[in-house]
Amino acid sequence: MGRTKEQIVNLPNLVSVIRILLAPVMFYYAFKQQPYWFFGVLLLAIFTDVLDGLLARILDQATTLGSRLDSWGDFIIYSTMAICAWILWPDIMLREKFYFIIIVLSFTLPVLVGLIKFHAIISYHTWSVKIAVAITAISYILLFAEILDWPFRIATLFCVYAAIEEIAITLLIRCQRVNVKTVWQVLKNNKNTHNSM
Repeated sequence: MGRTKEQIVNLPNLVSVIRILLAPVMFYYAFKQQPYWFFGVLLLAIFTDVLDGLLARILDQATTLGSRLDSWGDFIIYSTMAICAWILWPDIMLREKFYFIIIVLSFTLPVLVGLIKFHAIISYHTWSVKIAVAITAISYILLFAEILDWPFRIATLFCVYAAIEEIAITLLIRCQRVNVKTVWQVLKNNKNTHNSM
């Protein structure tokens, strides 16, 4: 009983829940047309995304629930970022719609494929997704702060690769898994399993 409670209620999971709860705050500032406050909350959400995984490793509190909460938090925050961008900066969104659509599809298609195959949100946390998210978050801020637009376009390439890798992982594994770092890890495991049969 105590062990189950420890796995559910821990600091990394709390940080993930806080990230999820920041989504309505982001919507609030978007609807109020307050981009600076929106950026502040967005940066806090991005910080919690880094913090929960770091805490899970440092405190040795990585759990399947925590991994799923992290994935839910990511999906909710990055979906919120997309919707709020349309609310706050419709002109920029129309100008960059081709790249924006590619990025949105890159984040949603792997989730849909996972839902179809496993009836659950995937939680792979691949290195390619971590890199794509970092580049996309930075380029998003640069784009909508009207500093630079080309990094947002480059981010699409990283997002497409990350999406292809996650879809490939989903298609290659037989049962749902969490924390799969690369498709090569899956291919190696599948090869070892095949050779041992």
